[in-house]
Amino acid sequence: MARKFLYVIAVLIVLVIGGRIAFELFGKQFAEIALVPSAEFAPVKPLEANAYEDSALWYSRPGIGTSDPSRWQPSYAGTGGTAVPGSPAQAGKRFAVFFVHPTSYLSRSAWNAPLANGGDPEAERVARIYLRGMASAFNPATEIWAPRYRQATMGAFLTSAPEGRQAIDAAYADVREAFRYFVSSVAPGTPIVLAGHSQGALHLKRLLAEEVKGTPLAPRLVAAYVIGWPLSTLHDLPVIGFPACDAPDQAGCLISWSSFAEPADPSLVLGAYGSTPALDGKAPGNDPMLCTNPLTGRIGGSAPASANLGTLVPDDSMAKGELVPDLVPARCDERGLLLIGPPPEMGSYVLPGNNYHVYDVPLFWANTRADVIRRVDAWTPAR
Repeated sequence: MARKFLYVIAVLIVLVIGGRIAFELFGKQFAEIALVPSAEFAPVKPLEANAYEDSALWYSRPGIGTSDPSRWQPSYAGTGGTAVPGSPAQAGKRFAVFFVHPTSYLSRSAWNAPLANGGDPEAERVARIYLRGMASAFNPATEIWAPRYRQATMGAFLTSAPEGRQAIDAAYADVREAFRYFVSSVAPGTPIVLAGHSQGALHLKRLLAEEVKGTPLAPRLVAAYVIGWPLSTLHDLPVIGFPACDAPDQAGCLISWSSFAEPADPSLVLGAYGSTPALDGKAPGNDPMLCTNPLTGRIGGSAPASANLGTLVPDDSMAKGELVPDLVPARCDERGLLLIGPPPEMGSYVLPGNNYHVYDVPLFWANTRADVIRRVDAWTPAR
């Protein structure tokens, strides 16, 4: 699942960066040449025990202050205000968020991004942009923790060689260690929210199945936002061990969507999703993926643009943006895709097929913020 799905995303990114004509001529070979590492795989040494005590291994955590990218907040266009209409400013309970950022490392020089000496400068810059645009939606949290980790480079998902799987496993091992430190640092009994996008969401699926399901931590889960990565309702959810959220005030459940404008051409994404094994080892085929409508907080259905509290529309640098209400609607189709109507103007990183993968969270930034507040307020401690 991991290799083929991110292969499709990578190919689409190559289309944007390298040009459609080159891809049509060389196809998969072009993507592999552009992104698969040429270096031999160097085994990734596990981090030392308690490595994540070091604040340098976190983009976001308590005490970082104004440089924390997750604590950035946009304002509504033309107002200078930050309040979300129709929703409370904060949850009534304290809660903590663990957020795993998507792939920002595209280098062919190594299979995993470096951490030492500040890491890869470009990957670090892009990761912070992703956190500003995505993790910031969870800003009502008392604590937001977002680790640096030795993420697998994009090319690791484009090869069937064992090095690709090893790179993904190494990245997950870092995420797991960061999560364990997060759990040990948050006050006992504090409700938690897990969130991630793309590669981050892939690691989150495994984390839920291996580190949360069936543990004393499970009752503390408010919700898991597994965004921009397919979740099979038949083959993933039973292994993960938590239901899909089917009410806006439901807690202890999972949320997922993948955004396409219309007319949508998701054939590559659906082909990869259907033909590769889910968590139970079976290929989903034509079984639908989970589609949570971010405008309603329910599985499936549709909602008009008037229900959209605010889309975070970025500037050309992707480092800043403003909230625009009523910009896009949302409708889950029978395949489990989230359709957002005619293509909105969001910037240069819309992928072919009207795939708004990069903008999955910004499209529904204010609703995501309101959603997590609602679910935290609905959560009750286990008795």
